[in-house]
Amino acid sequence: MTREFTIKVPASSANIGPGFDVLGIGLNLYLTLSVSVNEASTASTKDPYNAELSYSGDGSGSVPLQSDLNLITKTALYVLHANHVRAFPPGTRIHVNNPIPLGRGLGSSGSAIVAGVLLANEIGSFGFDKNRCLDYCLMIERHPDNITATMMGGFVGSFLRNLSPEEETVVHGDLGRILPSPNTSADYVPPNAPLDLGTHVKYPWNPVIKCIAVIPQFEVKTEDSRSVLPSSYSKKDVIFNLQRLAVLTSAVGDLKPAPEVIYNSMQDSLHQPYRKVLIPGLTEILSSFTPQTHDGLLGICLSGAGPTILCLATKNFDAIATDIIAQFKSHNVACEWKLLEVASEGAVVEQGSKL
Repeated sequence: MTREFTIKVPASSANIGPGFDVLGIGLNLYLTLSVSVNEASTASTKDPYNAELSYSGDGSGSVPLQSDLNLITKTALYVLHANHVRAFPPGTRIHVNNPIPLGRGLGSSGSAIVAGVLLANEIGSFGFDKNRCLDYCLMIERHPDNITATMMGGFVGSFLRNLSPEEETVVHGDLGRILPSPNTSADYVPPNAPLDLGTHVKYPWNPVIKCIAVIPQFEVKTEDSRSVLPSSYSKKDVIFNLQRLAVLTSAVGDLKPAPEVIYNSMQDSLHQPYRKVLIPGLTEILSSFTPQTHDGLLGICLSGAGPTILCLATKNFDAIATDIIAQFKSHNVACEWKLLEVASEGAVVEQGSKL
């Protein structure tokens, strides 16, 4: 008998306005895994962990298809190994369809990690709820804003709880001790995830507010985006962001969103000013697009570490996107854009497969 299921994981945008490393939004652009397990199969596979992996969409042709090299299946193998399951069942076939642009600030790696944890939960029949699955995600992706929005959906704020010294060693340890590789010993058992690593809350979101993602056609590496940030911040800049954070999390849920309130509460002093060196035209785009210049625009910010620009708007989506693309073009940067909505449900597993 063949078991089939599908995993759908939304993209995400993090660091929303003043919410650096705090706020995230799940977006309805879905990484999809179509999984088939036929343990009666006698077909051979070259994969050391029994998975036959195929891939389509963004990154096709460059994403590794060996299970201990691919981020999705490496993550799944971590969860399986931590729970004393050594491999995928014989006859496991996984097709990944990925529409989320890689390295563009829309949470592609976070979506892969969430997909991997949910894959392991299904393969191992562990019965973990979403909160427990999130613990495993946070062992790999230590910034909870993207990963929580992707797993739980909606507009969320999140943080990691205080860790004991022993937990600190495990949670912030070397990823090489957690994720398997071709050199991993067959009998190695990685550290399990501590319980309740993350705390989150969902904020109200008025569905009239849509998300315009303007996506420049170049990547910003996470290590580069982190390297340009200062090691400390002034009291003035921290207060600036905290004040706006308190307002924004309420304002986007209002029955009648106020453009001036949302626009001004989406300003940031902690990461956008420093990342302008990585993204041509960023400063002028963030400052020149306002509710006064573009009717329907509520706010604008860098999505994650960039280079994608995220606009919150209620109308005139084409005009807003077209004008931002024109600004980027003046800096010799080509873009595409997508109109997205908040994925309120987050990641889901559906029985049945498209294989």
